[in-house]
Amino acid sequence: MPPTLASLVQHPALNLTVRAGQDRLRTAVRWVHASELVDPVPYMEGGELLLITATTLDAEDPEAMRRYVRRLTGAGVAGLGFAVGVNYEDVPEALVTAAREAGLPLLGVPRRTPFLAISKAVSAAIAADQYRAVTAGFEVQRELTRAALAEGPTALLARLAAQVDGWAALYDASGAVVAAAPDWAARRAARFGAEVRRLRERPAPASAVVGADHASDPGQDTDADTATATATGPDATTGTRTGTRTGACAEDRVELQSLGTGRRVRGALAVGTGAALGTAERYAVHSAIALLTLTTERSRTLQAAEQRLGAAVLRMLLAGQPDHARAVAGDLYGELLDAPFRLLIAEATTGPAAAPGTPEHPLHVLAEELEAAAARAGEPVLAVPDGDGRLAVLAADGGAVVAACQAYAPRESDETGVVFGLSATTGPIATAGAYKQAEQALSVARRRGRALVEHEELATGSLLPLLADDAVRAFADGMLRALREHDAKGRGDLVASLRAWLSHHGQWDAAAADLGVHRHTLRYRMRRVEEILGRSLDDADVRMELWLALKTTAPGPPDPPGTAGTQS
Repeated sequence: MPPTLASLVQHPALNLTVRAGQDRLRTAVRWVHASELVDPVPYMEGGELLLITATTLDAEDPEAMRRYVRRLTGAGVAGLGFAVGVNYEDVPEALVTAAREAGLPLLGVPRRTPFLAISKAVSAAIAADQYRAVTAGFEVQRELTRAALAEGPTALLARLAAQVDGWAALYDASGAVVAAAPDWAARRAARFGAEVRRLRERPAPASAVVGADHASDPGQDTDADTATATATGPDATTGTRTGTRTGACAEDRVELQSLGTGRRVRGALAVGTGAALGTAERYAVHSAIALLTLTTERSRTLQAAEQRLGAAVLRMLLAGQPDHARAVAGDLYGELLDAPFRLLIAEATTGPAAAPGTPEHPLHVLAEELEAAAARAGEPVLAVPDGDGRLAVLAADGGAVVAACQAYAPRESDETGVVFGLSATTGPIATAGAYKQAEQALSVARRRGRALVEHEELATGSLLPLLADDAVRAFADGMLRALREHDAKGRGDLVASLRAWLSHHGQWDAAAADLGVHRHTLRYRMRRVEEILGRSLDDADVRMELWLALKTTAPGPPDPPGTAGTQS
C-alpha cells in the first residue's frame, strides 16, 4: 500500500511528532513538497505532505493561520509538516489550533531531520509499493493467461473478478453479454449494453466509467449527454485512452474498456468494483484487455484463410459436389452442412458511404453482425464475398443468424444500406437451386426497396407486386392507350367495361349488372374493344395480358386478383 502519515510518524529515522489530526494519520501521501509561499495552493495537486519553516508566514496570527489552513484543506493537502527550531522554537499555538479546527494533520519536524530525508522516505515507500504492484501484476497476468489458454474467456473473467474483488463481463460489438463472472453478474452487466454501443462509435481504444444510476435497461438507450463529464486523473482511465464519467453509483463503479486493435470496436470488457481500481487491479484489467483482444480479434491472415476456405466450400456446393465440399469444410463448416441451412445473398444499396472492404462498408457491418449472432448462439456460419460487391451467407435454418436476417424484413433498404434475398430451407445437394432462389428474392427486394425478401414470399404471395417495373408499366400503358383515348372523347367507358367483364370471368349478366347497363350494351362495348385493339377476346393470352395491364396501371392499392377466365 502507498505510504501514509502514520507510516512516516512510525519511521524510526524521522522522529516526527503529531501536533494535530491524530485521527487522520491513515491518509495516504502521494508526494512531499516544501514551500514557503503564503499561498502554495496553485502549485499543489492534492495528497501532498507540505513542509514549511514559516519564513514568510506570521505563524502566531490566529486569523492568518485559519485562512492558510483552510486553503490547504481545500486543495486536498494530506498533511502539514512544521520545522521546529528553525524560525520558531516550537510549533506556534495559532497554527496548532487552526489545524485542529480544520482537521488537518500537523506534524512537528525536529531540526535534525532534514526535509530531504522525509522526501526520500516517501519516495522509497512509493517505489516499493509500485514494485509490489508490478510484481503482483505480472503474477496476475500469468494467472489470467493460463486461465485464458486452458479454459477460455469465462475462466479469465472469473480470475479477474476475484482479483479486483468485484465482477467482470465480456460483451460483443452489439452490446450483448457474452460471458460474466460471477454468474449473478450477467443480469447486472446487461444494464450497460447502451454504454457499450456508445464505445463502438468512438475510435478504439476507448473507455468509460459509469454507475448503475445512469445505466440503461436492456434494449433501451439513455441520453448520452446526461450527467456527462470528461474523466481525468488516477480514478478515471489511464494511458492514452479517452474516458467519460457518466455518473456515480452507490453499489459499484463500473469501468468499460473497448476491445479491438483496429478502428472498429470488436467488443468490450466491464469491471465492477466498490471503489476506484488500485495499481495492481489496473494491471490485472489491462492484462485481461490484451488477452481478450487476442481472443476476439482474429489476425487478418487467419480471417483471410477462413474466407478462402469458405469460398471453396461454396463453389463446390454450387458445382454439385457436396461430398467434396463436406471433406473440405472439415470441423470449421462441417456442422453447418450436416443440418438444413438457408442461403443468403446480400448487396449494398447504390452509393455506399464507405468503400468496399472497409470496416464501415454496409456488407462488412452486416457480416460482423451475423457472425456475432452466430457466436452468441454457438452455431456455425459461412460468410464470403461473392464478387460484384455481394456477400453470400450459409446459415443454419431456424438459427440465430436467420433470425437476425429476418429482423431486417420490415425495414427499407435505404435505412439499412443493404438489400438481400433469403432462400428456402435446403441442403448440400440442392445448394445451386437455393442460390437461384436467393438471387430471385434479392431482385424482388431491390425492386420493392425492402431490406429483405424471403423466397417463400414469392411462392405464396401475389404475382402483381413483381410486375411493379417501369418497363411493365410502359407496356401496359401502350396496350390500353387506344381504349383510354376513345373514352376520353366521351364515346363510352370501354376501360371500365373491360375491367368488369374480365373480373367476372366473361359472365355478361353479372358484369352488366355491376356497370348498370344492359348486357347487349356490354356486348357492343366488348366488340368495340376488339375492333380498337385489333385482337380477339376469345384468346386466353389476350385476356390475360389485358387483365395484367389493367391491374398494373390501376390507381391506388390493387384489388384482389381475379382470373381472366373463359367466356360464358
